[in-house]
Amino acid sequence: MSNHRYETELRSEQEHVAGLYARLDGERVRARREYQAALGDNGESPLERDVRVRSLGREVRRLDVADNGLCFGRLDAVSGEHSYLGRIGLFDQENDYEPVLLDWRAPAARAFYTATGATPEGMRRRRQFLTRGRAVLDFTDEVFGRPGADERGDAALLAAVNAPRGEGMRDIVATIQAEQDEIIRLDHPGVLVIEGGPGTGKTVVALHRVAYLLYTQRERMERHGVLVVGPNPAFLHHIGRVLPSLGESDVVFMTPGDLVPGRHVTAEDGAAGAKGSLKMLDVLGKAIADRQRLPRTPVPIGLGDVSVRIDAETAEWARDEARASGLPHNEARAVFVDIVTYVLTERAIARIGRGWLTRDDRESWEDLRRNLLGQLQGDDVFTATIDELWPGLTPESVLSGLYTCPERLAAAGADPALLRTDGEAWTVSDVPLLDELVDLLGRDPAVDKAAEGAAAQERKAAADYAAGVMDVLKLDREELDEDVLLTAENLLYAEDLAGHFTERDTRELAERAAADRDWTYRHVVVDEAQELSEMDWRVIMRRCPGRSFTVVGDLAQRRNAAGARSWGGMLDRYVPGRWVYRSLTVNYRTPAEIMAVAAALLAEFSPDVQPPDSVRACGVRPWSRQVSEDELAAAVEQFTRDEDAREGTCVVIGPPDVPGAVPPSETKGLEYDAVLIVDPGKILAEGPRGASDLYVALTRATQRLGVLHRDPLPPALHALAPLTPATDAT
Repeated sequence: MSNHRYETELRSEQEHVAGLYARLDGERVRARREYQAALGDNGESPLERDVRVRSLGREVRRLDVADNGLCFGRLDAVSGEHSYLGRIGLFDQENDYEPVLLDWRAPAARAFYTATGATPEGMRRRRQFLTRGRAVLDFTDEVFGRPGADERGDAALLAAVNAPRGEGMRDIVATIQAEQDEIIRLDHPGVLVIEGGPGTGKTVVALHRVAYLLYTQRERMERHGVLVVGPNPAFLHHIGRVLPSLGESDVVFMTPGDLVPGRHVTAEDGAAGAKGSLKMLDVLGKAIADRQRLPRTPVPIGLGDVSVRIDAETAEWARDEARASGLPHNEARAVFVDIVTYVLTERAIARIGRGWLTRDDRESWEDLRRNLLGQLQGDDVFTATIDELWPGLTPESVLSGLYTCPERLAAAGADPALLRTDGEAWTVSDVPLLDELVDLLGRDPAVDKAAEGAAAQERKAAADYAAGVMDVLKLDREELDEDVLLTAENLLYAEDLAGHFTERDTRELAERAAADRDWTYRHVVVDEAQELSEMDWRVIMRRCPGRSFTVVGDLAQRRNAAGARSWGGMLDRYVPGRWVYRSLTVNYRTPAEIMAVAAALLAEFSPDVQPPDSVRACGVRPWSRQVSEDELAAAVEQFTRDEDAREGTCVVIGPPDVPGAVPPSETKGLEYDAVLIVDPGKILAEGPRGASDLYVALTRATQRLGVLHRDPLPPALHALAPLTPATDAT
């Protein structure tokens, strides 16, 4: 293309994209105006208004996120028609809502990602824009079917992967590759497993799949939302902007330590392997049963003028009946109490009525029973005994009581390694156990009764207030201040009197879902899924009864002893025949020079795994340098100082005794322009988990990798270039 023609077409594209932004601005004004209007009184029911307000709120947010990179490309068909593609869709409302900008998820946009010179799919050209803000700076064309044309197709991709990393993961709507697009649009209603080595884009593909599902199945999914489970808070922060940048906000982000509302657990412990096994189900059941006790000696209870006893035989009968009811522990307490009170009142009635009362006089017998039941309810000894024999339990009390008592651990058949001093020093592996106990224990009726009483008081206060407003309206209208009258009328008309004062949950879906343990999602994404234990999977499966999942992971990076050794081993129990497997084979992040080092390590600890092929080289060899104890701090500081002078991000990864270093586990799923690993031998010394951690650390860099070591370098890292004082590491 001649320079003159290029300049002409560039100006034309700039004008067209400017027109799209003008249309976007107009849509924003309209959406905000309608949103504000919906907040007022439109004669709608409260439910109708809530639905409308939330729908318009989502539309406002969708339009607000599209400013950067609104339009990123154009697709020209052989027929002469062409379409512009962007992160959201825009329509011409004056022309039968004809699309003027295709949403990247629309079926008509697929060829932008999948057409090639060999299979052009009826397309003649793919044009990709280089933009900054609202300006189109440049474009590149790939013309299908011409010799050598395919070579230009990677221009946008290489520009993206070579660009310096900023804060947070970026969306890839402009550079989705064909193998990624196939996975994103896969029509599978069950569980999709996406496995890929470091840098293959499996996480961002999974997030774009969520955006695609929300686009194609909006009505089915938006009422319940999507849950994304990631390994740690840093990872969730890293990926947290991808879906909002695509206009999707009905998404909840959690770590495994957040899955029980009110708990935000990040600590790990050495007993994770034992806690993650399904054997813990039996342990928890026995731990609860151990709290359902029999009295060592009979307990006397005074009823009227007689004394009756709660003995082991009575308690055992009550316990057997309560267990046989199939109810959770706290709910089965009512059965236990009913049996005990029946026995006590029967014995007391027989003594009190001796000589004058028989069972044939049912009315008198039951009247006396009701009187005795009232006495029992107020008897402190009876209440304390019931609490001792069948206590109301919480998940926390069961688990902490188990962890701090060797006798209880033994009675439950638990691993003695679970013993600890502080029973409530919760770790991530405790969370699925706490969640399991919620179901095993059930709700505490006493707590529910107190909550119902408080709610009844609030409703009464609301009704009293509404009645007061009605009394105000009965006054002479001329005696009322106009604003007061208008307010009262609006309240009564819009909310049907006292109904206005019934509290409605106005929180966004994501906030409501995150706070509700019983919330169920339409779709769940599980990232770094190889780390989840059998008990973790039980928690997550409860959150999605429809079993619609995108599971992302790499078995070669597993560090949790209780994690997955095969996908079928974890999933066949829940979705037999309903899960499919897809792999990503191209590494878009790690340059070939660095991947060669990581591949040598992988070959030692996981020789059956094929590392992904890097799509590029960076031209900088990764290096190693041995330093003394006294030299280490200065060498780390020099690396940080040198990298601060460059554009991009950097990280120091190493053991706890290295100032400023982070452990490899905290960098999973993250990426940096430059990485410095300190003492890889110490990381490897952690056993199989150590090899996985070092593999993770080696594959975080997108440009530069350096290694400092005080002890001799592990043989697996022989591919590193030794660095001497005279060698330039850059």
